[in-house]
Amino acid sequence: MIRIQSFIASAALPYLNALATLRITVFKEFPYLYNGSMEYETQYLQTFFNAPQSIIVIAFDGDKVVGASTGLPLAYETPNLQAPWQQLGFDVGRIFYFSESVLLQPYRGQGIGKQFFTVREAWATSISNFQYLTFCAVVRPLDHPQKPVNYQPLDTFWQQRGFEKKEHCITNMSWQDLDETFPTPKPMQFWWKEIGE
Repeated sequence: MIRIQSFIASAALPYLNALATLRITVFKEFPYLYNGSMEYETQYLQTFFNAPQSIIVIAFDGDKVVGASTGLPLAYETPNLQAPWQQLGFDVGRIFYFSESVLLQPYRGQGIGKQFFTVREAWATSISNFQYLTFCAVVRPLDHPQKPVNYQPLDTFWQQRGFEKKEHCITNMSWQDLDETFPTPKPMQFWWKEIGE
């Protein structure tokens, strides 16, 4: 039986290593192809433990962490994530950022991803006067040599959650792909949804 539980900020700290391992495992897959490390991931996750309005939603199979989803006000995020919105004239204080959702392959297609979006949106709606939700996703070439034959992009899933691409709102993030020897920048397309006035 899968159990979904929400944690606010540092309440999720006991699951630090499990969350870091989960992220490394899932993000190795296309389209991220991420060559991650425990050192980086444990440091990255501190952002959510330290941000007082962040949320970490964890899916458990028994005691095992099999999925997780994170979010926090965009104002707590790094400048490269805030800048595209500021350049378009938005107040980042009105935007809640859905950072990532990761779920082990055997647990996909069971509605857990939908719950991740529902729980985070309910949290963002409850805590402050946010007007928008957003997240960003890597853009890979359609003919990328490592794209699996049966790969299905998540665009339709995101659209069903009420999100759409935000035109002219793109940032870059750098990481080392599995076949790279050093990190390189990747374009990240923002998606968004309006939730308030």
